[in-house]
Amino acid sequence: MLTPHSINNSGLRLSLTLALLCCATTQAQVGEWSLNIGGFYSQSDTNMQVTDPLVGNDFDLDFESDLQLAENEFLPLFELGYRFNDRHHIYFDWKQLHRSAETQAVSRPFQVQIDDTVYDVKAGGQLGTTLNIDIARIGYGYDLFQGNGYNIGVSVGLHTMFIESSFEGSIGACATSELSGNICSAQPIPRLVDESVTAPLPNIGLFGDYELAPGWQFNLHAQYFSVRLDDLKGSLVDIRAGMKTTLSDRWDITLAYNYYKVDVDVRQSASDAAVKVADYNLYYSFIGPMLSISYRF
Repeated sequence: MLTPHSINNSGLRLSLTLALLCCATTQAQVGEWSLNIGGFYSQSDTNMQVTDPLVGNDFDLDFESDLQLAENEFLPLFELGYRFNDRHHIYFDWKQLHRSAETQAVSRPFQVQIDDTVYDVKAGGQLGTTLNIDIARIGYGYDLFQGNGYNIGVSVGLHTMFIESSFEGSIGACATSELSGNICSAQPIPRLVDESVTAPLPNIGLFGDYELAPGWQFNLHAQYFSVRLDDLKGSLVDIRAGMKTTLSDRWDITLAYNYYKVDVDVRQSASDAAVKVADYNLYYSFIGPMLSISYRF
């Protein structure tokens, strides 16, 4: 069974195969490397599905409005690419969003189930929240069409998400078998930390660029992923459009606009059918401008 806490063997084999292919092509013919460093100024929207223990209904807990996490934040970006044999290129990129906040009084009680444990947060209590999301991707692209000033291609790759969510405050914890009428009567714990790593999951995409004038290039890329395996359901959408200008023989600068969405849903299986607590579901998206500078070598 595939869960966010494990990396399956097939994903590892695919990652290793892709890495070996990259090394083999690098030795076959020397190409051009590019290093791109920059960041986004993003408007984030993050929520997690939880359960109201008083009425037994699920609702979306908003990390920005309910738990006071910053909505507008700077996200660092790192990209490394290698182009060879005219039409082929490989890439690795990494994005990060780490946020923390403290809520003086929780407005609505909630419960969430992680593995076989139900965690209970009372209304009116003080709660510290940390949500750290890191996304790493590796992939391969091929230029299908090349013409006078334009390229259009396709890409395939793998991405892995590292998600750490923690709550600190008055939190109750009990096994699903000990939950009675959505009431968690166990002793409180000071801190709940969940560290999740998704298996390497595939994504496919399209990309293109068009030279508007010497030294000015419009580029667009879109990547998509959706999977449903056993207890895991997830999706990823990444769309970016921007303008790149050449500063010198080796330096470029890019201004773009980016939309990014990640949705991870892990179905929990309680031994007691009467236990009705929301599955672990995390939705995260951001939209905003991006500025980066790249060096070719």
